[in-house]
Amino acid sequence: MTANENRAEFGSTLGFILSAAGSAVGLGNIWKFPGKAYACGGGAFLIVYLIMVALIGTSVMMAEFTIGRKTHKGAVGALKELNSKFAWIGGLGVLTGFIIICYYCQVGGWAMYYVVSYITDVQTVWADPMAYFLGMLGSNGLPVAALVWALVFLFLTAFIISHGTAGIEKMSTILMPVLFLLLIGLMIRSCTLPGADEGLKYMLHVDWSTINGTAILTALGQAFFSLSLGMGVMITYASYLSKDDNLVSNTGIICVLDTLVALFAGFMIIPAVFATGIAPGMGGAFGFATLAGVFMAIPGGQFIGMLFYFLLFFAAITSSTSILEGCTAYLVEEKGFERKKALVGLSIVIAIIGTLYTLSQVYMNIKGIWISRSGLEFPIFGDFLEYLTDRLLLPLGAFFTTFFVGWIWGPDKSITEATSDGKYKFALAKPYAFLVKYVDPIAIGAIIVAGMVFGMNIS
Repeated sequence: MTANENRAEFGSTLGFILSAAGSAVGLGNIWKFPGKAYACGGGAFLIVYLIMVALIGTSVMMAEFTIGRKTHKGAVGALKELNSKFAWIGGLGVLTGFIIICYYCQVGGWAMYYVVSYITDVQTVWADPMAYFLGMLGSNGLPVAALVWALVFLFLTAFIISHGTAGIEKMSTILMPVLFLLLIGLMIRSCTLPGADEGLKYMLHVDWSTINGTAILTALGQAFFSLSLGMGVMITYASYLSKDDNLVSNTGIICVLDTLVALFAGFMIIPAVFATGIAPGMGGAFGFATLAGVFMAIPGGQFIGMLFYFLLFFAAITSSTSILEGCTAYLVEEKGFERKKALVGLSIVIAIIGTLYTLSQVYMNIKGIWISRSGLEFPIFGDFLEYLTDRLLLPLGAFFTTFFVGWIWGPDKSITEATSDGKYKFALAKPYAFLVKYVDPIAIGAIIVAGMVFGMNIS
């Protein structure tokens, strides 16, 4: 690379696409999207969601990609090079990613624990799914199993990152195809269940009366958060690219892959819950407790459940590696740490904060330790961390990134970088410039206002 000859880069375009898509595809695609699609009207919501991805998601991703490749530096270094006064935007992204990885590794560990549970002890899981889930989190004592598996998940994430872009690329080229195959197989099985046709009709029927302001903001928030935007990850990943890579086509492919995963998850979950009569939901209790009732009610439920949690594990680790890479790149490039020492230090702190997160899920609730603000309640170190990142830090990071590209660095420079100085065509360059300068900041601002002032759970 001309900007930094010693800097690693992805070995192939496919490796980058699968790695970036793996970063975007996460737990939110698998269990958040189906619940939102169900609650917001099915088919009409899908159309609105697709529009939001096409308009907002792709343009924000393009903005982050161009910053990263232009400078060949991580989030902080990239903003510092383009305009030192705005380096704090990159710092905000790194901070956000660090907070997210602390609880993301915990949930990834839970998925691994459930894979083992469905193989060895499924009858206990099914005897009382909610009690089993809460027991894992410590309702009957310290959550030893959950914490041990979270440490295993964190170790795997750090091990992959320790090999740099080669480790990320190798993992992504293996796990992403497997993830898609598992998801497609589970979707087909779900859609062929007796009674699943009602779920299919719900997902395909367009009733515009179900779309209101809340549904639009929900679609916008899901499109935005599901693409791993606002925490500097895509800036860091793009910094490992050369000028030979086509950012225009790569952005489109990655957004399409991420959207397909969300749609496949919707067509996997909703037909199944219609077939079993179990209402869908969102979040941990839904993913680990409510779905147990679905698996229990369908033929081959033990095997299907095991595959589902394998799917969650794959989705989690492809995202966790990207987030940890962003944090590691900051320590290595900006603070001069040796890579493996940075990983060890980060892993220790992540493990400590993550342990508090898991303990707070049950223990602090039982003890009645709560914070209340504007009518919203959440347990310390539990939902508070998710509230802080999902409703505030992530959208703020994306807001300031688009503001920087639109008003400080300039859409024209971003377009020049996207086309590799005119090497590739960018037919939608003018719409992109308009979106990143005007539409994106307004739309992301709406997410922030809705989440903070009106208390809408749009993330």
